[in-house]
Amino acid sequence: MKRLKFLLILLLATSCQFFETDKISSDTFYEEEIKAIDWEQVDRYPAFSNCEQFSEKEEQKHCFETTLSRYVHEFVASKNLVTQTDLNSTIQMNFTISNLGEISNLSIVMDSTIQKKIPRLKEWLTHSIDSLPKLLPAYKRGIPVETKFQLPVLIKSEKTTN
Repeated sequence: MKRLKFLLILLLATSCQFFETDKISSDTFYEEEIKAIDWEQVDRYPAFSNCEQFSEKEEQKHCFETTLSRYVHEFVASKNLVTQTDLNSTIQMNFTISNLGEISNLSIVMDSTIQKKIPRLKEWLTHSIDSLPKLLPAYKRGIPVETKFQLPVLIKSEKTTN
């Protein structure tokens, strides 16, 4: 009986090594976690106040893009543009929304034809972005982050006949 107790104790003492877990350093864990994050996607899109009620990412994106496009369109439409020729062109507006919800690094890319026919268009587009209502920043893992956007603006007009 003593031998059986001794063997049982010996077996228990030596079997503990089978239950050991490998320790992962915090640096290794951090590096693995950083590799796993998709840095091209955000968890929550930037939002205007009318978009805050949406919880699904696609709904947030759609609301943000629709609201932004509407503000730019309304601002440019308020200028009552009149052209002598037909226009059909796309302008690229590139900008950054900071982790504080502020817009910066605005660049507007347009072809020279549009620039010649509507010389103040760049100024109007810049002013439309500058006059946007307060934005909430995008979030990644609960942290506000900077995001970059491209907004295509379609300029289309038809020559009117009198």
